[in-house]
Amino acid sequence: MNNKNETAQSGGRRTSAEFDWGGFGLRLAGTLVLVLATYNPSGWSYAHWLKNGFSNSGLGPEHFVAGIVIVIGWVILLTATQRSMGTFGLILEGLLFGGLVWLLIDFGVLRIDSVSEFTWVILIILSVMLAIGLSWSHVWRRLTGQFEVDDD
Repeated sequence: MNNKNETAQSGGRRTSAEFDWGGFGLRLAGTLVLVLATYNPSGWSYAHWLKNGFSNSGLGPEHFVAGIVIVIGWVILLTATQRSMGTFGLILEGLLFGGLVWLLIDFGVLRIDSVSEFTWVILIILSVMLAIGLSWSHVWRRLTGQFEVDDD
């Protein structure tokens, strides 16, 4: 059955067979939002907001609720990534991205002259790694034709 027939039969919804760069882009956007909302060097993040709340004795329920939402997002992302890639896959992914950063620095393409610049690079890589983890089951299915199923 081709993708058009699958889409028609599923009521217009996308199926896993239709995973594409757009789907990956949405996952990447979501991971970037969560990672950068949690912390970033600009000073506009949950970590900075929480720190200001502590220093000004102004912590309130909005800090708590936002923190719980962020924790829920991290649990979902980390659990999905761990389940789809496994520990060994995550180690390999980290080594690959670490090697790519090293290579780009060595070739002079990437310059990391400050802690802030290095932090931005790490945060973006973390977002990409999480997006790959969220997408890995779809990629694995395309590469091997095998479905990943949790037995929990």
